[in-house]
Amino acid sequence: MKKKEYRNKDKLVKKKQFYFHKSAHIEQNCQIGKDTKIWHFSHIQSGSKIGNNCTLGQNTYVGDKVIIGNNVKIQNNVSLFQGVSLDDNVFCGPSVVFTNVINPRSEINRKDEYKKTIVEKGVSLGANSTILCGIKLSQYAFIAAGAVVTKSVGPFELVAGVPAKRIGWVSKYGIRMRLGKKRNSYVCKFTDSKYILKNNKVSIEK
Repeated sequence: MKKKEYRNKDKLVKKKQFYFHKSAHIEQNCQIGKDTKIWHFSHIQSGSKIGNNCTLGQNTYVGDKVIIGNNVKIQNNVSLFQGVSLDDNVFCGPSVVFTNVINPRSEINRKDEYKKTIVEKGVSLGANSTILCGIKLSQYAFIAAGAVVTKSVGPFELVAGVPAKRIGWVSKYGIRMRLGKKRNSYVCKFTDSKYILKNNKVSIEK
């Protein structure tokens, strides 16, 4: 992509099949899907892959080899560093923080020690939450605003606090489910899906 292609007076410019603000910097050799929108002052590095129908808010950074699925919503001031992957339908609130080195030192080069952080489909991350590298957030997990997540999170788990701990479960529709010792099942009134709690893990009954 040539730089001159991005010099446009319009606030939102269409390039091939996606849209971007004129202040965004999009490097060559990155893949951006259909109907994706990239807003003010964002930086998309070469080697990254972004799916269809995504929204990247103001000041979003997408690093080399980062993978973003379809229908992902990223709010303002989120940086996705190499090693991070977001599956379909992930929501990142404003100023969510990702890392890729567990023990950084300014004078030590640890680029060959980047750890992977896997965010599975449907996960929601609240504003200002921090996700330490090398963990997995399983499908439809819900991370509360301001949480510091230091270990992997199971499907549908609601975690909060510093460090984050499970405080409940949230349905695919985004409703907190009252599950526990006295109640091991929940039926969503919006989708009719039935959730089962077994061995401290929640799954959808097939």
